[in-house]
Amino acid sequence: MLLSRIIGHRGNASQAPENTLASIRKAHEAGAQWVEIDVVLLGDGNLVIHHDQSLRRCTNGKGRLLRSNLETIRKLDAGSWFSPDFAGERIPTLVEALALIQELGLGLNLEIKMHRHSVKALVEPVIATLRTHWKDNDKLILSSFSHEALLQCHALAPEFRLGHLFEKLPRNWLGRARDVNAVTIHVDCKRLREARAREVIAEGYELYCYTVNKPKVAEKLWCWGIKGIFTDRPQDFVG
Repeated sequence: MLLSRIIGHRGNASQAPENTLASIRKAHEAGAQWVEIDVVLLGDGNLVIHHDQSLRRCTNGKGRLLRSNLETIRKLDAGSWFSPDFAGERIPTLVEALALIQELGLGLNLEIKMHRHSVKALVEPVIATLRTHWKDNDKLILSSFSHEALLQCHALAPEFRLGHLFEKLPRNWLGRARDVNAVTIHVDCKRLREARAREVIAEGYELYCYTVNKPKVAEKLWCWGIKGIFTDRPQDFVG
């Protein structure tokens, strides 16, 4: 198995504010062996862990990340929206997240999140940062919905394994996966049917589904041959 049966989605998004160091720690405490987090680009070229184009939902700030810089981001509270217990939690940089994940011995699915900027602007610094700060490529998968981003990852860094993200599996999924030399396919569990799942598996790809928070749904998917799930609630599946 290239990832693991249970992957903490944005860390442990049910017990801590998503995509924060606290969320990564909570995933580890819950027994998850892998986590998924999102890397995005700031306007000043720095890389941070965040999902949305906007700061509004998960911080006390506002505006788009592409109009922000690291100095501004550092001053934001990314925890109080979730719970007063996490007041003062910050948006982590990619380097900070990589350090913690390796300290905890976790595997990482790093999703490359494109937000109205060039592919090159994000992919090149992500690859450079990983080459400097990540040690074990067997515990790393890069994924994206952006086919162009994955193409560039494959061209720049063939040593990194890739997972192709889809909402619904398209007719040409196999060609797209082969284009980037993907090793895993990641699909929305709500938009997947058993016949399509078995088609992916028959082609030799490991199939993972997001975002699965109900054990009954997970059991059905595992019966189809799914390798693993991304979940906001790893504590309900581990142990």
